[in-house]
Amino acid sequence: MNLWLTLAVNSIALGGLLFLLSAGFSLIFGLMRIPNLMHGSFFMLGAYFGVTFLSRGMNFWLAALLSGAAMAVIGGVIERFLLRRLEGQVLPQVLLTLGFAFIIGDISLMVWTGDPWQPATPAHLQGALQVAGLFFPIFRLVMVGVAVVIAIALWLMVDWTRLGAMIRAGVDDAPIARVVGIKVSQLFTLVFALGAALAAFAGVIGAPYLSVYPGLDFEMLPLALIVVILGGSGSLLGALVGSFLIGFLYNFGQAMFPDLAYVILFLPMLLVLVLRPQGLFGRVVS
Repeated sequence: MNLWLTLAVNSIALGGLLFLLSAGFSLIFGLMRIPNLMHGSFFMLGAYFGVTFLSRGMNFWLAALLSGAAMAVIGGVIERFLLRRLEGQVLPQVLLTLGFAFIIGDISLMVWTGDPWQPATPAHLQGALQVAGLFFPIFRLVMVGVAVVIAIALWLMVDWTRLGAMIRAGVDDAPIARVVGIKVSQLFTLVFALGAALAAFAGVIGAPYLSVYPGLDFEMLPLALIVVILGGSGSLLGALVGSFLIGFLYNFGQAMFPDLAYVILFLPMLLVLVLRPQGLFGRVVS
């Protein structure tokens, strides 16, 4: 019983972390149609920024926010001065983002070396919460709580604010949106920067859980891709559902069927691609 419960708690914690990672990817790919293959690099580089700040004695949450802000600036600059020139050109966008992913990987290896970095769990989040004789790690519960709060905030922003309405108008019909005075290009830069910031924030939050090491970027990128394909690009609800689904498949697959772990992980994605290409909660794009 304890094994199943432990796996379930780990799955929920991983699902929360995956949502923080994939929400930004879903926004960038679903709204801007940019296949951003450096999103895993944003996660890893943000985590490296975070562990650097933490090693200098900075507060954990402040380090996460600063890492997110730094990655938002980097992501915004890349979108504004490079990706903007390739608007609507999928293959060049793939090559550019993939190239940046390799560049970020090499720079990270040079600066932070090949040794893994695993910061300690913040002192105020250590320990476990006892419920009905069972123990739940506080830090992992907090990860899930942060993911839920950010999911609600993103939903409110996209569906219930003027900013979200302008973003959706820019996606649906950019020329008309520009005619009515909406600065579409600036909005898209803002969306890209927000996606990069979310990935970096997730990297810091996940550092005590996963540790940070070379190759983490290309381990997390496929998980984000699967989540977005399952849930549907541009759908925050889809990203949320897909994240927790992949969290369960990943943990239970690794524990119960280690030889078939990748089959269990990728098979649902293949089925969704065949039966419902737009994803579980995605819209058909004409």
